[in-house]
Amino acid sequence: MYQVQPKKKLGQHFLTDMSIASDIADTIDVEPTLPVLEIGPGMGALTQFLLKKKRELRVVEIDDESSRYLKEHFPLLRGSIIEDDFLKMELGNLFGGKPFVLTGNYPYNISSQIFFKMLDYRDLIPCCTGMLQKEVAERLTSAPGKKSYGILSVLLQAWYDTEYLFTVPESVFNPPPKVKSAVVRFRRNETTDLGCNEKLFKRIVKATFNQRRKMLRSSLRQLFAQLDNESGLVVDKKRHDSFLSYGGMEKRPEQLSVQDFICLTNAVEAERRQAC
Repeated sequence: MYQVQPKKKLGQHFLTDMSIASDIADTIDVEPTLPVLEIGPGMGALTQFLLKKKRELRVVEIDDESSRYLKEHFPLLRGSIIEDDFLKMELGNLFGGKPFVLTGNYPYNISSQIFFKMLDYRDLIPCCTGMLQKEVAERLTSAPGKKSYGILSVLLQAWYDTEYLFTVPESVFNPPPKVKSAVVRFRRNETTDLGCNEKLFKRIVKATFNQRRKMLRSSLRQLFAQLDNESGLVVDKKRHDSFLSYGGMEKRPEQLSVQDFICLTNAVEAERRQAC
């Protein structure tokens, strides 16, 4: 049978173990009525089991060769194959504005970018499941205090409950990747508003984790300088010394929970108002 050749530039590693593909498909059953969008179906290892769910299904495939294969071998998908780059797609009207489940054997080279995009459409995506590198999966589901806890951990867990479901060995892929993979599931939590300035929240999370070995005091001092400059204030390195001397500023970002970052964001915004 004709086989699609995996393309390194697209981060393709085709799953060859159909029992694992079936298990991944079953992860969407927590949302049994919603339509499904699969990213990167390749030769349809996961797709065949999603089709058995008898739900509205669309797949996004950027690879022309894979798209041709899917059209030939999965006639039920005709009209439901979107030949596009997921990262550039407008998702708002994909299913007529209805919420949907996101799933896939995610391309290794864009997996983090996929979840940043998911966050932009969090009100349309109440559930996301799928497979990605084990290291990234651990990062997304990590708790505070762990080395794997980082920017995406905080931003994702602010809006989703995250689950690390199971580990997948290298041997069940063509070609075998150099690292293990893992299957995860994210479900929207009850948060509708963070209770802080979301744009500032993101900047604080990114600024502190980009210097994760430094104490909050150091990374926030640099962020305050940027914010003051953007506000037209003359940069004064001592302007925020009192704020930065508060207890807790000796912590590092991996020690803070999502709620801690929310509280920190509100404190930083109050300090900025006072400075202005």
